[in-house]
Amino acid sequence: MSDFLNILEFSFSVTGPIFVILALGVWLMRIGMLTDAFVEAGSRLVFTVALPALLFISIGKTRFEAAANFDLVAFGAVATLTTFLVLEGVARRWVAQPADRGVVVQGGFRSNMGIVGLAYCVNAYGEAGLVAASLYLGLITILFNILAVITLGRAQHTQPSVGRLVKGIVTNPIIIGIVLALPVSWSGVALPDLVVQSGQYFANLTLPLALLCTGASLDFKRLRLESRNTLLASVAKLVFVPLVFVLGGVAVGFRGIDLGVLLLMSSTPTAAASYVMVRAMGGNAVLAANIIAVTTLGSILTTSAAIMVLRGFGLM
Repeated sequence: MSDFLNILEFSFSVTGPIFVILALGVWLMRIGMLTDAFVEAGSRLVFTVALPALLFISIGKTRFEAAANFDLVAFGAVATLTTFLVLEGVARRWVAQPADRGVVVQGGFRSNMGIVGLAYCVNAYGEAGLVAASLYLGLITILFNILAVITLGRAQHTQPSVGRLVKGIVTNPIIIGIVLALPVSWSGVALPDLVVQSGQYFANLTLPLALLCTGASLDFKRLRLESRNTLLASVAKLVFVPLVFVLGGVAVGFRGIDLGVLLLMSSTPTAAASYVMVRAMGGNAVLAANIIAVTTLGSILTTSAAIMVLRGFGLM
């Protein structure tokens, strides 16, 4: 009984704080303490400054051998491609409107790793979790963007621009922060105390602010619309994708923190960036928003359950 309670306590220590901050964001938005302007500015601050700085400090002060787990990244890329192809087939069969198929596919495979995923990993493993997840986040994010443009472009019958895609990748602040940190990590040069301390301030700011903005941006009034496709994408995101990553990870030999990162990054809700991309490409923005809202709430429960199972079997 005590073992079960310990597993339960660990599970909710990972997901519980995320739920609290998200719920606080919803409540503060409802009472008017947070505004749309604050959410927009805060989200931009996190994406362009705080999160890249956090990742730069995390990787830069870690030895390259510890930060660069290319086996984990390679497996994540293969698993992402696998889930993408399966979801493409499912959407072609089960989503009636061709224009909505790309929205469902993106909602199913694209994880919110930069905010919720990192928060999960930090809560579960502390600094070691942040280091293990940082390079994985950067490289898989590139793949997410490429696949999202492909599926949305096909569904909307628009030709994706290679130049625009490449520009979006090379100007992505998260990717820039990671790329700049890798030579520092490789060389073993110690970062100045001023840089480390400043980065720690960003570390303390980044995830709470990002989660507050995520909670404040949720819109539950739209959930009555597009319910069938919302459910399909949400089940794919919260059940199918984590199963592929975890079962595949176990099969190839990942254990401990590596398997934990695979679970925690894949079981996150759909990335908020998916809504922005759908809207920019003229897709069904209401459906995209619904998927984000449902998976954000559902992820707390499914991730907690998955952690309990893996901890119970001694795999995480």
